[in-house]
Amino acid sequence: MRMILPGVRERRAIDRQLTDFFRAHREVEFRHAIRALSRFYHLRPPRVDWYEYLDWGRTAGRCYENGKIHLVHPENWKKGRKYNSERKWIQTVYHELGHYVLWADAERKADTFAYRFVRGVYSNGHRRPGPRGRACLTQSRPLRRPRRSRSR
Repeated sequence: MRMILPGVRERRAIDRQLTDFFRAHREVEFRHAIRALSRFYHLRPPRVDWYEYLDWGRTAGRCYENGKIHLVHPENWKKGRKYNSERKWIQTVYHELGHYVLWADAERKADTFAYRFVRGVYSNGHRRPGPRGRACLTQSRPLRRPRRSRSR
């Protein structure tokens, strides 16, 4: 499946803004990131509602048919979760934006969007020289699901 994504420079800027929002909780950073992504795809920015928890704490985000996205706010994300890292929250945002952009209900497509969006985007914004650069690259990527074999 071919997927059109913004350039690495734009993806790094969006990733940096989401990271800043997670750390400082300034909503302007989040809106800038969402607006930049929406502008690239020529879509209206989605309406995002913040929640303390969704689905009794089992899910972190949800995208609806009318274009609304419900997300767990980073302040609440850090409390009482097993996987409460910054990267996991940002991957959740990318996943839900994948649902919004692709307008697909398929989890596989949204996971692929989230995976490819952070490909080439480094957590510190620039590449380290030498063999250490590869380790940093894998830290910013979401984990890829192992392929399941299908019986015919």
